[in-house]
Amino acid sequence: MNLSKTLQEYFNELSSNSPTPGGGNVAALCGALSASLGTMVCNLTIGKKKYADVESEMITQKEKLENYQKKFFELGAQDNAAFEKVMDAFKLPKETEQEKDARSKAIEEATIGATTAPMEVIQTSKALLSILETIIDKGNKNSISDAGVAVALVGTAAKGAYLNVLINCSSLSNQTIANELKKTADILVGEVIHTSDRIFEQVVKAVESK
Repeated sequence: MNLSKTLQEYFNELSSNSPTPGGGNVAALCGALSASLGTMVCNLTIGKKKYADVESEMITQKEKLENYQKKFFELGAQDNAAFEKVMDAFKLPKETEQEKDARSKAIEEATIGATTAPMEVIQTSKALLSILETIIDKGNKNSISDAGVAVALVGTAAKGAYLNVLINCSSLSNQTIANELKKTADILVGEVIHTSDRIFEQVVKAVESK
């Protein structure tokens, strides 16, 4: 994810017929946005007399959220690079049997590699949820709706990344590896969806009772 570009430049690229950035990159962006909103809630809690007893914890959570934001940015860039590696493999020569074998092997390896970033997005989303739950419980109650948006976004990040794992697995020749990757992704995204839905409902009830 190239942070030197403006939002307009990013949206223009995203809207174009270029394959990158695509859904995997947007999934990582949703994770980064979630971490950013969580950081905002921490900042709106730190320094407030009403929340003095949790200030130290909020500072710690803020530092973790800032690290996760950076992680999601890195994963977005990795997703782009991995997809481009797959496309490069498809461009390899295939005139001779040797070239065809080498090309097929390169495509398979690159496709397996393309599951790494989205799998990490799901894992990072799961880790981020536990922090968001803490700041929803202890952070500034006036910002609880913002924290709820963060929860919704990180759930979207995980589900979007899950789709990218699945589509790459569907292209693999080695079904043993594909099934192992899908099994891991199924478990992880299931946990994220269950947790994010539960926390989101808590936020809805809290907002409605204000």
